[in-house]
Amino acid sequence: MITDVEAGTPTLCRLQLGNELRALRIALDLTARQVCKKLIWSPSKLSRLEAGENSSVEPAEIMALCEIYGADPELRAKLVGYAAVTKTKKDWWQSAEYRPVIQPGAKAFFGLESTATVLQTYEAEFVPGLLQTEAYIRAIYKRAHAGMSPYDVDKLVTIRTTRQEVLHRKKSPLKYTAILNEAVLRRVIGSPGLMREQLAHIVHLVESRPNVRVQVVPYAAGVHPGMNGTFFVLHFPERAALKPLVYLENLAAAWVIRQDDAIERYEDAFADLSALAAGPQESLNLIRTAIEEHRT
Repeated sequence: MITDVEAGTPTLCRLQLGNELRALRIALDLTARQVCKKLIWSPSKLSRLEAGENSSVEPAEIMALCEIYGADPELRAKLVGYAAVTKTKKDWWQSAEYRPVIQPGAKAFFGLESTATVLQTYEAEFVPGLLQTEAYIRAIYKRAHAGMSPYDVDKLVTIRTTRQEVLHRKKSPLKYTAILNEAVLRRVIGSPGLMREQLAHIVHLVESRPNVRVQVVPYAAGVHPGMNGTFFVLHFPERAALKPLVYLENLAAAWVIRQDDAIERYEDAFADLSALAAGPQESLNLIRTAIEEHRT
């Protein structure tokens, strides 16, 4: 539980609010449909609220829900406080400058990423965003966003480099573990020189930041649990009493998985990948070998 509501980030407050509202509803054995009927809401509205997906929440609507659930005055004040934070505070990526170039699914992930204390990811195709150099970012966007104005590309680059600050924040830097398919090291993005710079950056981060860990799944490992694609497992501050979440994305959509059994499968897959991958030091050696191979 967040002890100081006003100190919470908007994302953390939305997640905590949704978590507690859902718990109140379930404790009364009420279905979402029953609650929505009382408030003349669409089912999707309550679903998004309980999932913490709304960018802001109206305090008056929380008061209406608290009335239905019979929440005591202290709990009502806390939940309304959460809603107030979402109205008065905005995350940096919600600014008018960046909002037009960010996809909705990405905004949801930025909030989760900035709030998480632990982030574990498996990446099969390219260097994960938190480890990318600016040149690598630009090379990817040049291909992925052909036709976008240079001005908007600059915004996207700034967004990604700003996101990387979670690894360097003074208070509780993100504990980040990335497991990479060996193909990530071999695929040339931009140019061989750019790849050498990118891979050297990964080595530097791992050696200079104790909160950053990188492992590589070598080709020799054969079939492995990450062959269905990239995924992210996020853990949140203990004080928030929030369960881990899994984030997935593809060309058409992005979504968050909240079901306990599905999350457990992804956590098990990540643990299996970690055991199957080369160890941290051996992985750095594989990255250094790839750096030299990009010289030829």
